[in-house]
Amino acid sequence: MKAAGILGIAKYTPEKIVTNADLEKIMDTSDEWIRTRTGIEERRIAEDSMDTSHMAFLAAEKAIANANITAEDLDLILVATVTPDQPFPTVACMLQERLGAKKAAAMDISAACAGFMYGMITAKQFIETGAYKHVLVVGVEKLSKVTDWNDRNTAVLFGDGAGAAVIGPVSEGKGILSFELGADGTGGKHLYQDEYIIMNGREVFKFAVRQMGESSINVLEKAGLSKEDVDFLIPHQANIRIMEAARERLNLPVEKMSKTVHKYGNTSAASIPISLVEELEAGKIKDGDLIVMVGFGGGLTWGAIALRWGR
Repeated sequence: MKAAGILGIAKYTPEKIVTNADLEKIMDTSDEWIRTRTGIEERRIAEDSMDTSHMAFLAAEKAIANANITAEDLDLILVATVTPDQPFPTVACMLQERLGAKKAAAMDISAACAGFMYGMITAKQFIETGAYKHVLVVGVEKLSKVTDWNDRNTAVLFGDGAGAAVIGPVSEGKGILSFELGADGTGGKHLYQDEYIIMNGREVFKFAVRQMGESSINVLEKAGLSKEDVDFLIPHQANIRIMEAARERLNLPVEKMSKTVHKYGNTSAASIPISLVEELEAGKIKDGDLIVMVGFGGGLTWGAIALRWGR
């Protein structure tokens, strides 16, 4: 069995910034209310003319270059999104055409905010068995198009963006060491999309606080590691209080947890790869570091990975 890890990674976030002060002008809310409850200060919103597939392409193109391969080297494209351009063709197929990835199979994965974890863990199976050599995993969302801008409880939370990673064989001891995937369909009624996103914040908060901590501990135990071994935590950027609960469960100092929620809000499937890129660019993650990535989302779904950084 080959080890599977990240060969290249990149992100794309739209240029348009919407601050809490901007939202104060259009709804009954305040910067202080949003910051104290969520940690969010601003979010990126894509222009009407920019589809989900376009953001996916901009991130994917850079990730492929970062991996030092070409699009024609890709064997499979997995796009995690709940905001596709249209029901079909999939964003993955549209991305395949735009990249010129002629030999790649392509499909979308719908697991909401846990989507990137589902995508990485799916990619891992193909790489480890030797069936495929290069799998592109993209987490991308245009949540602004399914956000009810009259609902102050949800409108303040979400943003748009994309993160992409090329998954492939890495040296022994590196890459994905262990994982956990889960779902609880009985909780689907707490977070779903009708025309717009509808959320029971209290129930989702309780679920997330419990699951983020449990899943983080579980992947460490599966890898034969302990909390003391963790160099960096990259949680889904949904809410600073949920993220802090996961950090405290691992007994990590504040500087060892990625925090990008203040800049981008909740970008669903894109939040973990966007955060990973930010931390790499800031020089906070080094070769050999042990990273725990953990996310949860509508479904209800969750996923976690223990990953040893490097090739």
